[in-house]
Amino acid sequence: MTSLRTLVLAAATLLTGLMGGLFFAYACSVMPGLAATDDRTLVGTMRWINRRILNGWFLTAFLGAALLGGLAVVLHLGVGGPVLLWSVAGLVLYLATLAITMAWSVPLNNRLEAAGPVDEIADLAAVRVDFERPWVRWNLARTVTSVAAFACLVVALTVDRA
Repeated sequence: MTSLRTLVLAAATLLTGLMGGLFFAYACSVMPGLAATDDRTLVGTMRWINRRILNGWFLTAFLGAALLGGLAVVLHLGVGGPVLLWSVAGLVLYLATLAITMAWSVPLNNRLEAAGPVDEIADLAAVRVDFERPWVRWNLARTVTSVAAFACLVVALTVDRA
């Protein structure tokens, strides 16, 4: 059972780290890069990214981090101690990441999609303003929560192996 607990915790840590890295990449490269472009490029690019990110790899990591994090907590309930505490902290922080994504990022993505094809949007500047700043802000929030979740799970793994 100990090796199963450790394996599940390691997998949860890996998937959480991947998600933290994805959000971090947006925060430090994708969005600053798009910020330097025109309205048409930002709106069009983000619409395509939002469509393409919904794939099996992304969904496995995005949902798998929460599922395996929850399973890691359940498997450590009988053990208790610092591994359980750090695992719970990691899970709570990752669930905050999911909440931010579902409550703010996805609705912003949906509004951007609902604006229609880039060539048919009458006021691209307004669509960009409504999307860009809040999306960047909420992505930064989920970057912080997911990276903090990853750090907690790394500590849990370290304590587990000690």
